[in-house]
Amino acid sequence: MKCYLTIDFGSTYTKLTAIDIENESILATAKDITTIEDDIMIGFNNAFETLKKEIEKTIPFSEVEFTNKVACSSAAGGLKMFAIGLVPELTAEAAKKAALGAGARVMKTYSYELNSKEMEEIKNAPVDIILLAGGTDGGNKDCILHNAKLIAKHKIEVPVVVAGNKAVADDIEEIFKEAEIDYYMADNVMPKINKLNVEPAREEIRKVFMNKIVEAKGMKNAEEFISGILMPTPAAVLKAAEVLAGGTDDEEGIGDLLVLDIGGATTDVHSIAKGEPTKAGVLIKGLEDPYSKRTVEGDLGMRYSAISLLEAAGSRKIRTYLNDTEKKWDVKGLCRYRHDNIRMVPRNDEEIFFDEAMAMAATEISMTRHCGILECVYTPMGTMFNQVGKDLLNTPFVIGTGGVIIHSKNPKRILEACKFNPQEPVHLKPENPKFLVDKTYILSSMGLLAQELPNLAIRIMKKYLVEV
Repeated sequence: MKCYLTIDFGSTYTKLTAIDIENESILATAKDITTIEDDIMIGFNNAFETLKKEIEKTIPFSEVEFTNKVACSSAAGGLKMFAIGLVPELTAEAAKKAALGAGARVMKTYSYELNSKEMEEIKNAPVDIILLAGGTDGGNKDCILHNAKLIAKHKIEVPVVVAGNKAVADDIEEIFKEAEIDYYMADNVMPKINKLNVEPAREEIRKVFMNKIVEAKGMKNAEEFISGILMPTPAAVLKAAEVLAGGTDDEEGIGDLLVLDIGGATTDVHSIAKGEPTKAGVLIKGLEDPYSKRTVEGDLGMRYSAISLLEAAGSRKIRTYLNDTEKKWDVKGLCRYRHDNIRMVPRNDEEIFFDEAMAMAATEISMTRHCGILECVYTPMGTMFNQVGKDLLNTPFVIGTGGVIIHSKNPKRILEACKFNPQEPVHLKPENPKFLVDKTYILSSMGLLAQELPNLAIRIMKKYLVEV
């Protein structure tokens, strides 16, 4: 039996999926704790042994032939990045959108001409990559040149992806070659005002991840066993969402969708939609969002970020989801406990109920931040509205993934928190979506499979994503 083996080296768990290519089905899945501190293959081998036992329940393992073994990774904190641009509202924001779509976690964005203090901060920070942008094509040259010279002067040792004004591309290459900076050139992320072009930069970031970051994370041992680590895990999830939404020439997609991924450290939201205004009298304002958009909320997580989730949501919001009008729950203490015990697994109904209340708060806040917003404008012709970001009111599908959703007995209750709230009508959240759940944790593996077999990946997702 010919199978694909996909591996997701996660920050907490290493997850394996055996895909039966001939029968277009998931043969088995398994997971174990990721052992990045010692040898990442220890956790992998433990998971692989579990996978063998799961397969043996169906067929002899000796009959399985893994024709391809591919992986993604967010181990050791994933891909951490700084984005540098010209002005915050334009090229700095464009750089951030490109970085997020590539699966990176943007730690900070910088604007205008950097100073020495900022460069020292960048040099000493534990980041994996820098994205340098600035200026539209033929526009401002001084800012990006100044920043490139400072990067060279300070001998920045992490890879730099350059995606700014093409008029200075040759100058920057010369500066970086002379200073022996490890750099990669991409097309401008914003060649014209308010027009994004993020895909070339995303592709260069993925190349850097494959060529440099994997080695830096001590994952060479894994590459000896598998065909290659193709991309960061969030980029794999985004790839799966893109192919499921858009389809191919041979396999129809399901249309616009959102993916909500609640993890221990972050809550990620992916939207595959143009997000154009659906109401009359609404004009788009500012920088357009890419068709494939990802946001990462580093303060909304179930374990690592439990305290910051409490700070972002407030006790009152979490109590609302607990139906706790008499303040019987020690909300602060329970969030603190989860932060201090990041591998805690809820063992009774009370612990599950509290986790799900946290998840609902994370869902509501992350979706509010991801979706577009309406701004009221008064004109001589009457009241008009500007739309900043995407209008996702008519999005037909929301897909939930992440442990708290997958293991919930009532995932719809969590996902309902993402919906449009009539009391906050300026937030353009989905009004009446269908909810699908990634019960078998296959989205990242389908993103990997879609690199070579997109039609098969679509058919498997249609089969295994469960409507609730």
